[in-house]
Amino acid sequence: MDRSPGRPAVFLDRDGVLNRAPVREGRPYPPASVEDLEILPGVPEALAALAAAGYRLVVVTNQPDVARGTATRDGVEAIHRRLAAALPIDRFLVCYHDGGEGCACRKPRPGMLQAGAAELGIDLAASWMVGDRWRDVEAGQAAGCRTVFIDYGYAERQPARCDARVDSLEAAAHHILERVTHGQADR
Repeated sequence: MDRSPGRPAVFLDRDGVLNRAPVREGRPYPPASVEDLEILPGVPEALAALAAAGYRLVVVTNQPDVARGTATRDGVEAIHRRLAAALPIDRFLVCYHDGGEGCACRKPRPGMLQAGAAELGIDLAASWMVGDRWRDVEAGQAAGCRTVFIDYGYAERQPARCDARVDSLEAAAHHILERVTHGQADR
């Protein structure tokens, strides 16, 4: 049996990290449809740089509006197809459950990251979680990843701690790649 460590990954939240998340009353929301999808500036370049450095790119996203009946699975998957056509994403993992369902996959639980690691042979300790909400950061920490918080100043709970706080995916990629360049890739 092969016991060599897996490849590193950058796990990415979707809304607010890859694409613009409409903000209402200080809270981010997913785009209503594929027509409303807008990839944020600098995202293609940031992902290309991470992929070139050897990172697997895995989107891990909570989409509870499906369980709530205000979005459809087909609509979410259409957004993912559009993102996959434009960006070098290796895998999309989605939790369609609402908060009260107690599933293991809904962030802040680490289930999606652990499933992605098992499926793609990822070394979680050498990996990063990048997100714009406290749930993303806590999921990354629970999975054993380092974390980068994209801080948009939402009117909600902030993460208690993270490895870096930045203002965009471009800045997150720069932070991660700087660690690789300076030999700090391993803890």
